[in-house]
Amino acid sequence: MTRCESVVGRDRVFREPADVVGYHDAFSVLSDDPHIPSAAVAPADIDELQAVVIAANEHKIPLWPISKGQNLGYGGAAPVLKGAVIIDLSRLNRILEVNEKYAYCEIEPGVGFFELHRYLEDNDIDLWMSVPGYAMGSVMGNALERGAGAQPYGDHAAQICGMEVMLANGEIVRTGTGAMSNSTTWHTEKFGFGPSWDGMFCQSNFGIVTKVGLWLMPAPEATMSAVLSFSEEKDLATAIDSLYPLKRQGLIEHNIAVLSYVGLASYTAPRSRWYRGEGVMPEEIGAKLRAELGLGWWTSFLTLYGYADVIEAQAKKITELLQDSIAPPTFNRWKKGDPMEFSGAGIPSARDIQMINWRGGRGGHLGFSPLLPADGRLAYEQYQRARDSFHEVGLDYYGAFAIRDRSIININEILYNRDDRAMCEGVQQLFPRLIKEAAAHGYSEYRTHIDYMDAVVDTLDHNQHAMARLNHAVKDTLDPQGILAPGKQGIWPARYRHKS
Repeated sequence: MTRCESVVGRDRVFREPADVVGYHDAFSVLSDDPHIPSAAVAPADIDELQAVVIAANEHKIPLWPISKGQNLGYGGAAPVLKGAVIIDLSRLNRILEVNEKYAYCEIEPGVGFFELHRYLEDNDIDLWMSVPGYAMGSVMGNALERGAGAQPYGDHAAQICGMEVMLANGEIVRTGTGAMSNSTTWHTEKFGFGPSWDGMFCQSNFGIVTKVGLWLMPAPEATMSAVLSFSEEKDLATAIDSLYPLKRQGLIEHNIAVLSYVGLASYTAPRSRWYRGEGVMPEEIGAKLRAELGLGWWTSFLTLYGYADVIEAQAKKITELLQDSIAPPTFNRWKKGDPMEFSGAGIPSARDIQMINWRGGRGGHLGFSPLLPADGRLAYEQYQRARDSFHEVGLDYYGAFAIRDRSIININEILYNRDDRAMCEGVQQLFPRLIKEAAAHGYSEYRTHIDYMDAVVDTLDHNQHAMARLNHAVKDTLDPQGILAPGKQGIWPARYRHKS
C-alpha cells in the first residue's frame, strides 16, 4: 500500500478498521462477515487509477472496484473475496458531455443521479433521466449492474452506448465506434465494426469502466398517469395478463410494475404502526392497513409520454383494451410548465430505502429477482411459492413484478431486523431455497447478492456449465493475474478457482 500512497496520497489510502468499515456490507445478516476488505484506495483520475491497477497486477493484489458503493441489498461496497482492496471511484465524478441534439451524456463512475439531475436542471437541458427507486448511487454503476427505473428509458443497461474500459494490465480501450480515435459516433451508434463489447463489461469482472455514454430521454410535451388497484391476492394473474399486451404493443413504453401492498406500506412507516406481534403479519391486519392507506392487494402505475394528442389517443385505446378485464384507469394529465413532481419524470429520491425500517432495529434488505415469462398464471404460481417460503421463516412477503418486453422480473425484497438473530438465520435459510425453487421452474436470477453469486452460477448448468467455462476463459485471458473483482458474478480467476 506504500506504492498506492505515493500515487494517490496518504489521505486517500484507507487501512484503519474505522475507515474500512464504510466499505462493509451494511445489511449483512452474517455474524462472521466473509466479505470484509483489507483497505481502500480512492484515485482522483485515470492516471492515478492506472498506476494503482498496474501495481496491483505486478503484486497480484485483488481489487474490488466500486462507483459509489450504494448497491444496497446486493452487498453494497463489499467485495466477494475477503481481504480485497476497494478501488473507490467516487472521485472520478465528471460529467464530460451532455449532448441535447443526440440525447446522450458521457460520464465517469462517480457521477450520481442527483448530480446529473442537477446538471440538467441548472443548464436548462431538455432531456429527462430514468432513476431507480433509491437514487443515492452511481448512474454508471447502476447501468452496469442492469438496474432499472420506472421511466421509458428505465432499462438502464440498454441505454449504454460506448465505454472506455481499463483492463487488468492498465491498458485503456474504447468500445463500439470509439475504437476509432477521432470517432464522431461513439455515443450515437451502439454497434460498430466487429464484435460488440459493451455488454461484456456489464455484471462482470473483465475490466474497470472509466467512462460511459448513456442515452437520455427527450423531454415530452405532455404526460398522462394512472394508478390501477387490484383488491384481491389472486388478481395478480389478471393484472399481468391485462397489462403485458399494452407493453408488448408499445402502448406503454416503460416497464410496468405490479407491487404488493407490503412494499408500498414499507415506504411510509414501520409495520409496528399496524402490528407489533411476532412472525407474519395476519391478513386481517393487512386488510386494515390497505383500507387506511387506500391500497389494493396489488397496485400498478401507468404513465404515457409524448405529444398531448398522441397520448390522448393512446389512453383511449388502453381504456378500451382494459374494459373487459379490469376497471378502466382514470388518467391525470400533465403538460410542460406544470409542477414537475406530477410529470412522471425521473426525479432522484431516496424514498424507497425507508423499507429497511419495516421490521425495526437496524434494518436491512436483500433482493431476490428471478426472470420468468410474461404470463399471469406463471407469475401467480411463482408468487405463491415465494410467499410460502417467506412465511415459513416468519417474514412478510414484499414482492413486485416488473413487466418487460417479453419477460417479467419478480423482485422479492426480503426485509429484516439485523438485531434479531433468529430473523437473520431465517433469511439465510430463505435465500438458497428461493434460488433452488426458481431454478426448478427454469427461472434464473438477473442480479444477486455477493453471498449467492456462486449459487446462482450453479443453476446455469446447460452443457455441464459451459457458460462458466466461457467466462473463465475470458477472465484468464484478460486478467491472467486474477486481480479484478475475484468472484464477481461467480467468475473466479484461475488462482482462486479451486477455492471458490
